Amino acid sequence: MRPGTGVATSRGGGGGAAGASRAVGEERALTSVAAGARYEGEPEDLPRLWHVTLSVSGEESPLAEVRRALEQLAHDHPFLLTSRYANDHAEIRYWEEARDLHDAAAVALRLWGEHRQTAGLPPWEIVGLEVIDRQTYHQRISEGYGPAPATPVGVHPF
Repeated sequence: MRPGTGVATSRGGGGGAAGASRAVGEERALTSVAAGARYEGEPEDLPRLWHVTLSVSGEESPLAEVRRALEQLAHDHPFLLTSRYANDHAEIRYWEEARDLHDAAAVALRLWGEHRQTAGLPPWEIVGLEVIDRQTYHQRISEGYGPAPATPVGVHPF
């Protein structure tokens, strides 16, 4: 059973004909679990907004090159809200539209690597990822946590 989901999954090998002899819940692909009654009547694949914070770090790079690369990434992908950077780490925040958290996280985990060459990003690794729904983001802001809404959009040093 996967923790927190109430969904049992099987990791066994197995082959056989179309699973005619398998028990319910065995040998099936993992899929998203509906969030509960509050989504009744809505399509499961309805996109939602997710706030993403991606943290990367690695060996030192010249600040001017890091800034230029992050500005290029923001130009190529205008969905980026803000980037903060130093010579050995950076943080990128943006909104992602996705069906569920899994999809938003998958896109975020590919962002740095897929755009490393086109934007000239440093060869840093992803060291942190936070993906939260819009409601949680706004709740944190109202409680005084998270970035202030007045944080300027763009690329800024830490």
